[in-house]
Amino acid sequence: MFGGLESIPNNSPHLRKSGSRPVVFDIGTSELSSEEDFLFSKESNEMKGGVTPLSSSAIMPSPLLLWRFKLILFALWLMYAHLQIGWDSVMRMSADLRDLFLYEAFLYYNPLLLVTMMVWLWGINLWVFAQANVGYAKIFDLDQSHLTHREIWKCATWMTIIVPTSMTAYLYLYSHGEVSLAASQPVLLYAAVAMTLIFPFDIFHLSSRYFLLRTIWRIVFPIQAITFADFFLADIFTSMSKVFSDLERSVCRMVHRQVATIAWFEADSVCGSHSIAIPIVLVLPYIFRFFQCLRQYKDTREKTALLNALKYSTAVPVICLSALKYHVFPDKWTNIYRPLWLLSSVLNSLYSFYWDITRDWDLSCFTRIFKFSKPHILSHLLYGRKWVYLWVIGSNLILRCTWTYKLSAHLRHNYLTVFTITALEMLRRFQWVFFRVENEWNKTNSKSSSQLSMIDMPKEEERLLSSNGHSV
Repeated sequence: MFGGLESIPNNSPHLRKSGSRPVVFDIGTSELSSEEDFLFSKESNEMKGGVTPLSSSAIMPSPLLLWRFKLILFALWLMYAHLQIGWDSVMRMSADLRDLFLYEAFLYYNPLLLVTMMVWLWGINLWVFAQANVGYAKIFDLDQSHLTHREIWKCATWMTIIVPTSMTAYLYLYSHGEVSLAASQPVLLYAAVAMTLIFPFDIFHLSSRYFLLRTIWRIVFPIQAITFADFFLADIFTSMSKVFSDLERSVCRMVHRQVATIAWFEADSVCGSHSIAIPIVLVLPYIFRFFQCLRQYKDTREKTALLNALKYSTAVPVICLSALKYHVFPDKWTNIYRPLWLLSSVLNSLYSFYWDITRDWDLSCFTRIFKFSKPHILSHLLYGRKWVYLWVIGSNLILRCTWTYKLSAHLRHNYLTVFTITALEMLRRFQWVFFRVENEWNKTNSKSSSQLSMIDMPKEEERLLSSNGHSV
C-alpha cells in the first residue's frame, strides 16, 4: 500500500534512545570517528563497571617538561664541547708556557664566571622568597616591572652560554696561532657587557638596569639617606672584592694592549701582580660600606652604625698588610708584618662572624624563610630543622676565616685555590641573603603592625567610652 518499508537513514535521531548521546557519522561512511569511538567505549566500560585503559597521550610528559629536558641535554652537550675544545687547545701548548697561558685566560674570564654564578644564586634567592611569601619587592623598593626569578635565570642562562663560549674561542684561537683574533675575544665580551648595562633604550630590562646603576652610584657616593638596597648590595660587593681586583687587572691589560701576550709575570709593570692598584680595588668595597655606616649614624644617631663601621674598618689592615709582602724584605715580612696580618685577620673574621649572628640575622625565627606556602620537598627538608641552624653558623664561621685568608699575597698566583675560595665566599653570601632579608621582612611587618595598632587604638577607646555612656 505504501510501496514497501521505507529505509531509515542510519543517522536518524529516531534510532537513539531517550537520554543517550548523539552519534555523528562521517558523510558517506558508517564508521565512528576515533574520538567518538573512544568516548563511546569509555561510557560502555563505565556502565559495565570496567576500567578504562589510559591512552598514549595521557601518559606523555608535558611539552614544558620535554623542553626543559632538551634544554638540560643541550647545556650538558655544550659544556662537554667547551671542555673538550679547551682541553685540546691547552694540550697544544708547550709545557713551559701552559701554566702562564692558563693563568692569563683565567684572569680575563674569572670575574665574569663568578658574576654568572652570583646571578644564578640570586635567582634561587628570589625563588625562595616567592615561595615563602616574602615581599622582597617592598623591602628593596622595587617597581612593578622588577625582574622575577625566572627572568633572572634567563639572564644567567645567556651568561652561562656566552662567557664559556668566548673563553673557549680564546683558548682555541691562541693555541692555533691566531693571536690577534684571540686577543679580541675578551675585549668584545667586556664591551658587550658594558654596552648591555648602559644601553639607554627600553630593551634588556631598562628599569632594572637603571635601578642597578643608580644603586651602584649611591654606594660609591653615599651623600643621601641610605636605603636597604644600598647597603645590601654594598655588602654583596664586599664578597666580590677579589672579582673587582681581577676585573681591574683585565681592563688594565686591555687598555695597555697586553691581552694574549703572557706578560703577567712582569711584576713591576702597570698591570702586574705587584701593582698598587690591586690592594686599592680590594679595599674599596669596605671603604664604601664604611662611609655608608657613617652616613647612617649621621641620620639616625644610633651607635650600632658606628660599631658596624668599625667592623668594615678591620678589613683594611688585612688587605694592606698582605700587600706589603711584595714591597718589603722577606725577613721583615716574616718577623714583623706577618704576625700583624694574622692578628688583624683573626680580628676581622671573628668580628664579622659575631655581627652576622647577632645583628644581621634574627635567630628567633631562623628557618621561617623556608616555610613555603605550598608543599615542597625543599621546605620539608629545611623548615624547622636543627641541622640547618648548625650548618649555617658553622659554615659561616669557617668561610669567614677562609675569605680573609684569601686576601693574603702568597695565594694570589694559585688561581685555582683563589677561585675556589671566592666561589665558597659567594655561597656563604648566598645563604646570608636568606636570613638577612628575612630579618628585614620581620622588622617591616612589625613596624606595619605597630602603626596599624596605633591607628586603631583611638577608635577602640572611643568605642569603649561610647558603650559606657561617656562623652569626650
